Amino acid sequence: MVQDGQHDAEQMMAGEEGMPRVPVTPRQAIAFGVFVVAVVGFLYFVLPKLAGVGTTLRRIERGDPWWIAIGIVLELASFAGYVVLFRAAFVRTKAREPGTIGWRESYQITMAGLVATRLFATAGAGGIALTAWALRRSGMAPRLVACRMVAFMVLLYVIFAGSLLLDGIGLGTGLLPGGGSFAITIVPAIVAAVLMAAVGAMALLPGDLERRLQRSASGSSRFAHFVARAVAAPALVASGVRTAIDLLRARDAGLLGAPAWWGFDIAVLWAMFHAFGSPPPFTVIWMAYFVGMVGNLLPLPGGIGGVEGGMIGAFAAFGVDFNLSYVAVLAYRGISFWLPTIPGTIAYFQLRRTVARWRDRQSSLAADVAPAGAIEVTDPLPT
Repeated sequence: MVQDGQHDAEQMMAGEEGMPRVPVTPRQAIAFGVFVVAVVGFLYFVLPKLAGVGTTLRRIERGDPWWIAIGIVLELASFAGYVVLFRAAFVRTKAREPGTIGWRESYQITMAGLVATRLFATAGAGGIALTAWALRRSGMAPRLVACRMVAFMVLLYVIFAGSLLLDGIGLGTGLLPGGGSFAITIVPAIVAAVLMAAVGAMALLPGDLERRLQRSASGSSRFAHFVARAVAAPALVASGVRTAIDLLRARDAGLLGAPAWWGFDIAVLWAMFHAFGSPPPFTVIWMAYFVGMVGNLLPLPGGIGGVEGGMIGAFAAFGVDFNLSYVAVLAYRGISFWLPTIPGTIAYFQLRRTVARWRDRQSSLAADVAPAGAIEVTDPLPT
């Protein structure tokens, strides 16, 4: 046999994959660039004329620079909250693996992930893939990465769903100022309540459900094996939900990063209303923000066009002046979408060097344990 240390090191080295890549042909790259230019051109030049907002660009130029500067600072605070939440979910104990995730590595992973989220659609799938890849490269077990990734997403998006629920009910019933129709207040609240109940119900699944089904499927029919494999994903999600609940019960201060991420980002939109006019009630900005963020689910790069359209449409449903909301939303997206691009790109290349350093340490570990293990080898390793 081979010593456990050698086997673990070999598994760590052999099982790692390269940095997640999306194959992009020159034609696809050109098409992506044309799409971005077309959407930005439509939002800034065509739509204002169709809607009768002839002075949009001039109004942007006349924005209060102090409020715009405040918006930039608020966005930086939002990014800081994201880093803090990342550490609360993934860096809960001192690392025993070759890769050490300190504050610098946490910044690199989160900022590179944010850029990937901006570039790829479907609710930040690109950022999730890059984050999971970096964590696995640090030496964290794949299943542990998946479990904590679920916990991270639950902690992050419970704020999203809870905001739709509380603000929607408050606006719809008149408890909060701002008004709004049933469709823009109560309906999102109902959807949020259903989603929160569904996720919460996942925690009720037994922790050893997957192991039980795999044991019962041993020597059973093909259908039993299929069921055992199919339940693996729900069991993993349930484990992540329970991890998130445990963190909440532990009152980890790092969990404040979740409301900071959303709260400071909403405050940027609020600041942009101040920069160009008089803002509507904050409860309206709060609701329109989250309704508009649903546009990230559309198959558009970074949600470009979908988020802007969703927010502007939501403000229109609340009766907010179109000219003001249009300019404020575009200014907000200019800060929130493009601000992390340069530091995030730099963090991406820094992360590549960090991962290379981790890989070198893992190679050294494998080399250190190999001679001792080789002496004890009596039979070939099974294939």
